[in-house]
Amino acid sequence: MRITGLGHAGMFIETAGGNILADPWVKPAFFGSWFPFPDNRGLDWEKYGREADFLYVSHRHRDHFDPWLLETYVSKDIEVLLPDYPTDDLEQDLRKLGFTNITYTQAGEIIERGPLRIMVTPLRAPSDGPIGDSSLSVDDGTASILNQNDSHPLDLEALLSFGKVDAYFTQFSGAIWWPMVYDLPLEAKQNFAHLKREAQHKRAMFYIEKVDAPHVFPMAGPPMFLRDDLIDSNGLGRNESVGIFTDQVEFLARMKEEAPKYDGHVFIPGTVIELQGSDITVEQTFYSQDEIDRMFADKWGYLEQQRATRQQEIADEVASRAEVLEPAEMMAALKEWWEPLMRRARIMRNGIGGPVRYTIGDLDMVVDFPKAKIREYAGEECAFWFRIPADLVSTNIRDGEIDWSNSIFLSMQFQTARIGKFNEFIYTFMKCLSRDRIEYTENWYSEQSDQTEDAEIGDWVVQRRCPHLRADLTKTGKIDEDGVLTCSLHDWKWDLNTGKCITTTGHPIRSHRIGDELTLAATAPANPADV
Repeated sequence: MRITGLGHAGMFIETAGGNILADPWVKPAFFGSWFPFPDNRGLDWEKYGREADFLYVSHRHRDHFDPWLLETYVSKDIEVLLPDYPTDDLEQDLRKLGFTNITYTQAGEIIERGPLRIMVTPLRAPSDGPIGDSSLSVDDGTASILNQNDSHPLDLEALLSFGKVDAYFTQFSGAIWWPMVYDLPLEAKQNFAHLKREAQHKRAMFYIEKVDAPHVFPMAGPPMFLRDDLIDSNGLGRNESVGIFTDQVEFLARMKEEAPKYDGHVFIPGTVIELQGSDITVEQTFYSQDEIDRMFADKWGYLEQQRATRQQEIADEVASRAEVLEPAEMMAALKEWWEPLMRRARIMRNGIGGPVRYTIGDLDMVVDFPKAKIREYAGEECAFWFRIPADLVSTNIRDGEIDWSNSIFLSMQFQTARIGKFNEFIYTFMKCLSRDRIEYTENWYSEQSDQTEDAEIGDWVVQRRCPHLRADLTKTGKIDEDGVLTCSLHDWKWDLNTGKCITTTGHPIRSHRIGDELTLAATAPANPADV
């Protein structure tokens, strides 16, 4: 098996049963904020598009799904391996580009093409990417790889039942807007950024140890921010800006200290891997080793050089945006679009629990989630507030963009503030701006309310499934001496003494100390009818 790195999460997998083009991305994404790091424009994209037999797009995030590249270079009769998602948004995106030869994969089912075995494992929770993320398992009899990209699978037994993994490709520097866009003092931002990087690192290491592959390739991050207003947010940040983006070399150095049994390798554009079982050769064919060393040793110098040469791409993206709508017209459009969706989103409305203020250019409005109404801001106190450029919102209205996390939020071209904890339901609603997505997500949240199975973890009895994304807490949960449980997948925390979630509002957990059953029984009613 031969794997060529295409940048970020992109790879070209040559196997005994055909070639797979996975997550190719080259054009700036998220309103021109994200660029692949390092620069991958000089790769032979025509060759990869021409020689691919299968196309795999893991999910709709635009650093994995690049419509321009697919339309320009990839044959429209290629076999598309479509993840099994609850809504058909990705399928419709691909069909609009002309792809019709679609294989509908099923979770846990292996597709065979001669000696080639393929399995696509989807995740379907509202917090999984743009309502859906997936991983790709490939085995052609010569080697077996797992391309996990951004996905955070809960059922590792099912995933690893595909077979022993020889080479493992995984996200290590997750992309989010927290805490960079928040209205916080610099010291608080720096502290929160450190905690976020630590949580991302722990999660990556959790999966590396569970997958237990001899060769590890960190990928799917970090991007480059080349806009003048964002460049200081690269890496760990500079000039009183903060960042959460560990790079490949930094991650591999720490991994070597913590888990020396695994061989870590730099995976960037032009990295070529030859695999025969666990026997491996790795060669850098696009960048010389001296160039790679300089790019990571003098990363700010490399970023500044990239910024200087790529401003036209940023200007072209800005020019493509919609004409800014007048405030009254913008609010009318949002009312017509959002209010019917809010009426269907009872669980999310209750979870938000109050008005959210949006300042969009000259428009100052409130989305009153409990009442499912949008109106002008009248000076009332709001626990959550957004300031978003009017051209971004106007463009999303023009394009009918149903996922604002996959456009505005990941662009980091906005500001926000809150009083109190993070509220997952606000951001979930704003990635569910279609009837199909709202109905699926409401049903998903409704199903999570039934958490009947308990398990013993240390000195505690806790509901087995995490209230966030239903991970098995006997495998992902750790409890400290104060009775605080942490789920390692997303670093959410609960105080088991009270059952309250420390990370966000809502999402309580059922728990008690082992030995407290007698106390609970003694205080319980003798007959349910007495309740």
